[in-house]
This record gives sequence, structure tokens and C-alpha cells, in this order.
Amino acid sequence: MRERDLSELYDLHEAPSTPTRPRSKNQPMTPGQTHVTDHYRQAQNQAHDSVIANELMLTDPRSPHDPSLNSPRRLFTYSSATTHNTMHFDSPSRQIYAPTPVSQESRNILLSPRKGQRAISRVPFKVLDAPDLKDDFYLNLVDWSSKNVLGVGLGSSVYLWSAATGNVHQLCDVGSPDTVTSLNWTGSASYLAVGTDKGDIQIWDVAVQKRIRTMTGHTQRVGVLAWSDHTLTSGSRDRKIYHRDVRTQEMYQQTLIGHSGEVCGLKWNGSGTQLASGGNDNRLIIWDRESTKPQFQFRTHQAAVKAIDWNPHQAGVLASGGGTADRHIRFWNTMTGTSIGAHDTGSQVCNLAWSKTTNELVSTHGYSQNQVLVWKYPSMHQIASLPGHTLRVLYLALSPDGQTIVTGAGDETLRFWNVFQKSKSERRDDDGLSGAITTIR
Repeated sequence: MRERDLSELYDLHEAPSTPTRPRSKNQPMTPGQTHVTDHYRQAQNQAHDSVIANELMLTDPRSPHDPSLNSPRRLFTYSSATTHNTMHFDSPSRQIYAPTPVSQESRNILLSPRKGQRAISRVPFKVLDAPDLKDDFYLNLVDWSSKNVLGVGLGSSVYLWSAATGNVHQLCDVGSPDTVTSLNWTGSASYLAVGTDKGDIQIWDVAVQKRIRTMTGHTQRVGVLAWSDHTLTSGSRDRKIYHRDVRTQEMYQQTLIGHSGEVCGLKWNGSGTQLASGGNDNRLIIWDRESTKPQFQFRTHQAAVKAIDWNPHQAGVLASGGGTADRHIRFWNTMTGTSIGAHDTGSQVCNLAWSKTTNELVSTHGYSQNQVLVWKYPSMHQIASLPGHTLRVLYLALSPDGQTIVTGAGDETLRFWNVFQKSKSERRDDDGLSGAITTIR
């Protein structure tokens, strides 16, 4: 049978159509539709190739190579039934009685189950209003603790939202005209560090809702904070980075100078041995914990570097994202100081977060798409595009179970998405994320 006949008979080349209404010729496919179509087309073309190989060459390309196939085959050779001494019993399952000329082996290929693409809902399952959530690229105002409490900076106040109960309460007010510019939880979630526009850092004991310390040193706003055990690292518009051991009376122990613009990205690796910093000078710098001099400096980005995250599945692999003039997600080997890949996303990269359980990555974007994207690493195949925000998606945090992300934008909303798969040990009932609360304050 000719290849064209098989493709027409089984419709192997085209993806199955499921739209509820016809799409006009000039109406483009959405990114999500395009990726689903590509997935089905690829799977069906593989099935088509397998059927053709099985029918014409008596081989299945999906199967491991069999050395016995190297022996000569009597293709298209007529053999009389009288040459066989064995009498075959007639059976309705014989190929001559089949309702199709395609062999049973090929029908098995066509009917075999194929791995489907993981479905990610393009609609957030919860939306919270967040009045006064600033539309400022250089701030970091949302963080999710290991105890399942979301901290959000709104104006001069910090609010805590419990994902388990859905309750919201105000933790503090730094006092007008000062405003909150950054916040970050400790690993134990017992303390929350709050950076302000004046350059101060307040440390709060969340259990008793009491400020236990105010740390100074910066002369301008503190846009980013990062904990590593008892060390709190702060980055500021004054271009300096301070390491602060909160157990001592000193305001800071080490000063890192390397950026010529505002420091807007800070992230420690999992072992606490390397710190990555990004700034408005378009630089990404790697610092060794024991040194005040840069270990590596990367100048490839063409815009501010705020989005930084370490791959939890592969030591020494760092992802970084550039602003509007850059648009790239870049990957680095921080053990050798080399670039290991880059991908143009088409819009400003505001945040990055790796999945805790799979080799996937989520990115949030500003100009000009304002979307949330999920990627498969290292192929950077786009798994999903999540629309909804109407302004830049500047804030991103990952739930402690690794399944849910929350995104915040200048449209003053927080949106919750089920994006990543939880590990089997962490699968449990709903954490209360579907509660009745609709505003963060």
C-alpha cells in the first residue's frame, strides 16, 4: 500500500481537531494551541513512520535493533502453499479475513497508547486583590515560607496570608513616608526580613509578631534580601551588598563591591557556598562565600538582571534572565565560569523559579507579553503559556510543596497556578488555597 493511502486512511499527519468553533484563516494559533498541535503531530508522524516501516520493510523503528534482521529477506517472493508441510488451521484472525489490508502488527502500533502532554490549566485557581502592590521591576515584595505562609509587601505594610487557613493579617507597618521594598523568609520560617526605601532592614519574629532588630548600613533602598543560615545578605540601590550575621551586634561583617548599578537580584545556592547577584548594570556576578572579590563576572546580558535561580537538580547550574533589551534566559556553569546555553523568550524576564521535583523552569515576563511561561530544561521546549495579568508580572514565589506558584503584577493581583507536579511523598489534600478570602488585606 502506498504511503499516501495509509496517511489518508488513518489521518496520521494532522493533529486531532477539538475547537468548539472554526478558526478563521487569518486568526493565529495561541502559544498553547501551537504546542499541543506540535505534540500530537510529532506523535502521529512517529506512528506513521512505524507503520510504513512495518508494512514495507517488516521492521518497526520503535523497537531495538535486532541482529537477525541483517539476514536476506525474500521480499515480494511468491511461495505456494504446497511447499509447506504443516497444515494451518483456518481462523477468523488470519490476515486474509481482516477488514483492513494493514497487518496486525501495524494495527497494534496504531492502537498502542501514547504518552500525553502534561496538562497545565491556563486559568489560575485563585486570585487575590493586592492593593498598592508596586509596579517596580527592581523590588522583591512576595515570598512564600516553608510553613506555607505568603508574605506580601503593600505600600508601607507587610501582610501574611496563610495558605492552610486562608486567613490574612498585618504583620507590620514601617511607617509613612517609608515603604516596603523587599522581604525574605528564613529557612525555618520563624523570622521575616523586611527591607525599606530608607535603606533599613527590620527583622520580625512572626510567631509573636514583634520586631526584634533593625539593621542599618545602606544609604538607599534595599531592593533584595537573601538568607543563608544565620547570614542575611542585602542588596541596595547604593550598589553595595552586605553580609550580616544576625547573631552579632555588628550591622554587617562583609561588603561586596562589584556592581556599578542598583543590585536587584540575590540568590544563595543550596549549599550556601556561592552567591549570585544581578544588577541594573547588566552584570551577573558569582561570589564565593569566603571571599569579598567576585569569583566570576558575566556581562552577556544586555539589560538589568533581576531573575536568578539555582537548579536544585544539578549542582553549579544557574539560570538568569535579562530585562527588556535582553529578553534571554541564560544558563551558567558556576564551577567553571562558562555559559552553557541561552534562550530568547521574546519579552522582559522578571523572575525565574525551578521546579523542586522535575527538570522544569517557570519564568514571568513584562514588556511586552506580561505572561507566565513553563519550560522543559534543557531543551527549553515551552510546556505552557499562562495569560491573565494585564501588566508586568514582577513577582513570583513557589509553594513549599513545589506544586503551586503565585505571581504578582502591577495590575495589583496575586494569581495562584498549579504548575509543577508534587513528589509522591508530598502529595496530600488541598492546603486551603481555595478559601473564601479574595483580598490580601
